Amino acid sequence: RIGSPTWGKWEGIVLSEENHRQFFVPRGFAHGFLVLSDEAEFCYKCDDTYHPGDEGGVMWNDPEIGIVWPAFLGEKNFDPARVILSDKDKVHPPLSALKN
Repeated sequence: RIGSPTWGKWEGIVLSEENHRQFFVPRGFAHGFLVLSDEAEFCYKCDDTYHPGDEGGVMWNDPEIGIVWPAFLGEKNFDPARVILSDKDKVHPPLSALKN
């Protein structure tokens, strides 16, 4: 949320079959995920019906945000070139474009 002290900040959490964790993303917060296994099931709920026109996004590797994918897990051999993105996710703008 523009103007929030958390604007442009990120937090990483591991969700797995073993730890049974889940998390809450407040309205107006961006969220993303990186699957480290061969397959995964990602389920989420929203507080309103889905409106495709309301979708947005931020470039996954925006240096302004500085997400360290997935170094926070202790992964040393992460190769960004191996990241598989949907066509939709490939064209998200940097965070700076959302400030205008």
